[in-house]
Amino acid sequence: MITGGKSYVSSPPAFSNDGKRLLVCTGNAVSIFSASTGLQIASLEGHTAAVTSVIVVPGSKILCYCWTASLDGTIRYWDFSVPELMKKVDVKLPVFSMVIPSLLGQPSLSNEKPTDLFAYLSIENTKEQNSVPKSLRGQIRKCNLTASRLIGGLILKETPQPEFIYVSSSGKFFGIRNKRKLHIWMVPAKDSGHLVAKKITLHHTKNLTVLAFHPTKRIVAAGDVTGRILVWRGFGYRLLSISDGLVSGRLVNKEEERPGVRGNDDAESCSTWHWHSVEVNVLSFSSDGAYLYSGGKEGVLVVWQLDTGKKKFLPRIGSPVLYYIDSPDPTLSSISCADNQIHILKMPSMEILKSISGIKLPNSLPGIYEGGGFAFDYSTGFVALRTENYSVQFYSLFDDCGIDEVQVCERNHQPADEITVLVTLVAISQDGSMMSTVEVKQPEEGIGGFVCLKFWALGSENKKFSLSTVIYEPHRDAGISSVAFHPTRHVAVTSSYGGDFKIWACNDEIQQKGRMIQNSGWACLAVGSYKKKPMTAATFSSDGSVLAVAAETVITLWDPKKNVLVAVIGETFSPIVTLSFAGKSDFLVSVSRGSKPQLSVWRMSKLSLCWSYKLHIEAVACTVDLLSFAVLAHLPESATRVESSEPKFHERDGVILVFNVMDPVPVATWSVRKAKGGGLAFLRGNPSSLEQNISDGNAPQEFVAYINGNHEYVLFDPYGNEANELSITRREGLVELEETGKFGYSSIYGELPELKLKRNQALSIQSAPSERPWETIFSGSSHNLPPLTRLCSAFLESLMEKRTAVVE
Repeated sequence: MITGGKSYVSSPPAFSNDGKRLLVCTGNAVSIFSASTGLQIASLEGHTAAVTSVIVVPGSKILCYCWTASLDGTIRYWDFSVPELMKKVDVKLPVFSMVIPSLLGQPSLSNEKPTDLFAYLSIENTKEQNSVPKSLRGQIRKCNLTASRLIGGLILKETPQPEFIYVSSSGKFFGIRNKRKLHIWMVPAKDSGHLVAKKITLHHTKNLTVLAFHPTKRIVAAGDVTGRILVWRGFGYRLLSISDGLVSGRLVNKEEERPGVRGNDDAESCSTWHWHSVEVNVLSFSSDGAYLYSGGKEGVLVVWQLDTGKKKFLPRIGSPVLYYIDSPDPTLSSISCADNQIHILKMPSMEILKSISGIKLPNSLPGIYEGGGFAFDYSTGFVALRTENYSVQFYSLFDDCGIDEVQVCERNHQPADEITVLVTLVAISQDGSMMSTVEVKQPEEGIGGFVCLKFWALGSENKKFSLSTVIYEPHRDAGISSVAFHPTRHVAVTSSYGGDFKIWACNDEIQQKGRMIQNSGWACLAVGSYKKKPMTAATFSSDGSVLAVAAETVITLWDPKKNVLVAVIGETFSPIVTLSFAGKSDFLVSVSRGSKPQLSVWRMSKLSLCWSYKLHIEAVACTVDLLSFAVLAHLPESATRVESSEPKFHERDGVILVFNVMDPVPVATWSVRKAKGGGLAFLRGNPSSLEQNISDGNAPQEFVAYINGNHEYVLFDPYGNEANELSITRREGLVELEETGKFGYSSIYGELPELKLKRNQALSIQSAPSERPWETIFSGSSHNLPPLTRLCSAFLESLMEKRTAVVE
């Protein structure tokens, strides 16, 4: 079994002490990537639920230890250079966020007795049931990591939901946001189990979204839902002070004016900056405290100069910014974006050096465009996905990495909630050499909407898709319901809700007057319709001799060469949305949705229905050679509420069924999670990119690929006896850390020249006089050059033209 497609941006990542590795929370594991190559080199596996926090223990560059926290209720200590689990702390409550301030503070002296290590956790109190209408399920708790236990009876704060904890780089303060309030605690200098940290509260008029602490001064910044940034200066001098008198070399005047500070908040001043048009997601101070970084849904990273308020920008990131992380290497930092990408930035120019691309997360589309979100390449194991930035991402399911991204529509990222352009359909030819996309521009106030059909060709050298043909309004003002390619020819069919279908051919398929057309554009070859009914689905048979087009509830069969209607079969209760031929057989699988969903299998030779089920089918996948197919069925809520001794069963809302076309009894079944909006496909085994250890020694010929609604996927052998019979070893080239980039001194000033200390070298190598001695005569150290008189004579002779003797 092969799994992948995890989110890289569910939690903030962390750099290693040398800045060469980036630790990323990916589902139940922590993936370790090379900051220079962007490739995965290792992973920390052991948690049984999502990892929410990863904290690298500061120290020298050779130390590779980290703490992780998870929703499984455990905290683990790792040596990620091996990688190896060193310690496990079970707190028995889901941990949503964790900070360890004492790791960031000043190191204790060697002669002092080592103290216990304490962490502050944001947990969910699952023991409190929802019997209380307004129960406070979020809690800030204290944990003794050395003793491996929670501090009993000590709850720093209760909130309606678990909140993310922010900590200062000095380890002196940590805080949370709670609606319109900031709660800030001061960590005791010598922390102990029941010692309670002092707390202050700062207020605002809008809900707060994020906060950040200055590295050296008592300055805290917070962003709100309206895009404003508030900067409180001198917080906590009254309530978080050691004494009421002189604090940090200055005298506290309780009666002085405090501009911008609300009520009796403990701060000297509060200033407001406003550039973002929507809520602020990211706030982070630079390591020297001179700049403040902010980001939000605009897809722009803003750099504020703290003293003057001046700003500069990193625009066109292409997706909302979620996290900004500094590196121990001052020339590197990272930003995490909502499109499941992490960009490594070169500082201070903010140039994107490398991107770590995960599978693009699903985007929300109107109900009529929900289908057609996946297109699979059977031979390579790639999947094409629609993305929010008007692109199609090609993702390798075997390698779990992004391959390429095709920009379907040239538009910048728009933070507005109203989407005006949608990529609704993606289709790939069977050999993977052609692609078709459909984009729809939504009408604004009933004016200006249109449909655009595009054909793309795969380059023979660069293996990238380039635009071949653009067709505006291919079916007048009607929408396109499906696109399908001919299995052997450069021919495609599109069906339309307007009541017709069109067969398109690449010009190299069209012969005019006995010669081939040179350009590779696409043109309409034929048009067909049936009783002016909406054409809702279309597909070709395995040999391309039959074209099946669904006219709402009936299936029409056509000869694609002559564009002649051959037969009409069946009638379903609801409109048909999917048609697929099962392998090389004459069986046709249809899917209907609506109030009366239906899965039907038809036999073309008898023009009759073989069998059917009343199921809500999300996706259908047919084998290439065998007489079998698989369907992804979404179970109704009533079916998922069946009482079971296994708690995890309640989370499964779908089932994968594998059928033989002749038999209505499923050959195999698997229950799955998040089936709504999922995809299914058969893929050819790809042993070239993976080494597989199979129990019986035979590699599977085909895999079933299941992608759920969150774009997490699993590949498995549908005919194997056990789901976990595959043992996948890591790809060659990703085992060792490959560092080809420049860091630190070399990234700023370049590499230092290598000093060759070998002086006694063999002089037996024969050499010939150079034909261009003026290029090398002055090379070398000054103390090694010959006297100036010899140099000048040799230099002048080298400039004089030499006559070559001619032998007659």
